[in-house]
Parts: sequence; structure tokens; C-alpha cells
Amino acid sequence: MNVDLNVRHTDKDLAEFKVIIQDKIEKAKHDLDLIKSAYQNDLNNGTDDTSPTFKAFEEGSETMSKEANSQLAIRQEKFIRDLKNALIRIENKTYGVCRVTGKLINKERLKLVPHATLSIEAKNMQ
Repeated sequence: MNVDLNVRHTDKDLAEFKVIIQDKIEKAKHDLDLIKSAYQNDLNNGTDDTSPTFKAFEEGSETMSKEANSQLAIRQEKFIRDLKNALIRIENKTYGVCRVTGKLINKERLKLVPHATLSIEAKNMQ
């Protein structure tokens, strides 16, 4: 891919996207903390004194819950990493340039998906 260094969003736009991304990172970190605390609470949910049958259901449910929380945490960590990579692209002034077509990604798309690296055109080609 040939990246035309003249094809980029304005510094004003980049500053606006930086604020959006930083806000999303803060919210994502908060959500990750909630997921992790839910996971830790799953480890001890006090079913020791319940009937054996109920306890078996609880343990099965607990295992599913742990796996679901683990998957959520992994996805959330990837989202945070993608957002941090977007901040790096802002600093490099390459943010918002499609990595396939080299064209600018639509501002509205970036507001909705600020870590996007593909334009809709490139995404549709996949």
C-alpha cells in the first residue's frame, strides 16, 4: 500500500478524536475492572451450605460464568489495546487512514469505531 502523507485528517480533527479515544479508554478500563471484580466474586459465592443438588447446578453455572467473564475480559483488553494503538496513530498523524486503500476513513465511522483501521470500502472487500 502506498500511503500518501498528504492524505490525513486535520490536526483539529485528530485532537477531537484523541479526546473521544481517551474517554473510551477510561470507560473501557472501568468496564474491565467491573468484569474482573465479578470474576473474583464468582470464585466465592457462598454456596457451601446449600443442598447438594442445587450446589451442582451452581457449580456448573459458576464455571460458565467464569468462562464468560474471562472471554469478556480478554475482549475488553484487546479493545483497550486497539484504542491505545489508535492514540499512537494520532501522534504519528496516520490516524484515520485506511490500511488497505490508503484513503481517509469517514469521520462518522471513526466517531462510532474510533479504533477502525479500515474504511467501509476495504471492510466490504474482506
